Amino acid sequence: MHHKGRNRHHFEYWTDVSQVTHQYEPLEMPTEFFVEMCMDRIAASRTYLGEQYHDGAPLEYLQRAGDNRWMHPVTARKLRFILMMLRDKGEEETFRFIREVVLRELPFAEDDMEQ
Repeated sequence: MHHKGRNRHHFEYWTDVSQVTHQYEPLEMPTEFFVEMCMDRIAASRTYLGEQYHDGAPLEYLQRAGDNRWMHPVTARKLRFILMMLRDKGEEETFRFIREVVLRELPFAEDDMEQ
C-alpha cells in the first residue's frame, strides 16, 4: 500500500472521501497517469511472464484480478479498451492509438465493450 499510495499511476491513489456519502470513492485518473498505468501493466506482465508473455496477458491479468471497486468506472472502461486493443491488434497499433488519441485526450471507449 505504501508503493500504491504514493504513485499516481496506480488507480488506488485516485480515491477521495465523498462530500455526499462521507466514504472513500474512486476518482477518474488524469490522462498522464492513466497512460503510465497502461504501460506499467504491460511492462509488469512482460517482466513476470518472461518468454511466456503475449499481448493478451495484461488483459488476462486484469480479468483474473476482477474489477476493483476502487477503480473509477470510466478509468476501468478505458483500461479494458486499451488492453483489448493490445490483445487484438498488438503493441504497434495500440501504442499509436495511445499517442494519437489518448494523449491528445480525444474521446474513446465511450460505449460499453464486450469483454
